[in-house]
Amino acid sequence: MVKAVFDYVSKLEGFGVEWEEFSLPTLNYALPTYYLIAMSEASSNLARFDGVRYGYRVLDENLDWNQMFSKTRREGFGSEVKRRIILGTYALSAGYYDKFFLKSLKSITLIKKEFEEAFKKFDVLIGPTMPVLPFKLGEKIDDPLALYLCDIDTVPANLTGTPSITFPCSFQDGLPIGIQIMAPFFKENLLLKISYASETFLQFNRFKPKI
Repeated sequence: MVKAVFDYVSKLEGFGVEWEEFSLPTLNYALPTYYLIAMSEASSNLARFDGVRYGYRVLDENLDWNQMFSKTRREGFGSEVKRRIILGTYALSAGYYDKFFLKSLKSITLIKKEFEEAFKKFDVLIGPTMPVLPFKLGEKIDDPLALYLCDIDTVPANLTGTPSITFPCSFQDGLPIGIQIMAPFFKENLLLKISYASETFLQFNRFKPKI
């Protein structure tokens, strides 16, 4: 992944682009911050799906309200959704709200500030879309942590609302490698210009994995 990124930015030099390697220390907190907030929001938002007001409902006259509510949510939500609801409920519970949820909100502020400082020096930030090559469908279904880690390069943009775009830049073992470019707020036009230029010299039509 790293080699693909450096190969890509090296090609940009032909267009007069100057670049240097750069790191954002607070990004180490982006993934846990993102998932803690996402799971907390899932817990809060999905609480309304009780089988009474709207949504899926188990139809069984032999069940009382508590049994119907429990069975409806047990059958209506998949394992990943249940996992997020449980973790989100834990983070929002008394005694842990300040310890986890509020700290994650403060982390967003720190990450945003670091992005703002970076964009005072650079026009855009470039990195890989994923830390690993694409894997087979269902291959990591029993390893949620591995799946979460696949988002490590893209959650910072989601977390901070930073404009970003991703596209294929290379191939390895017959699989596409994605590049991600982030720009300051209201600089989406710059992202589109870079992407258009990249589409020309990278010849996107070459990046079609064999199925």
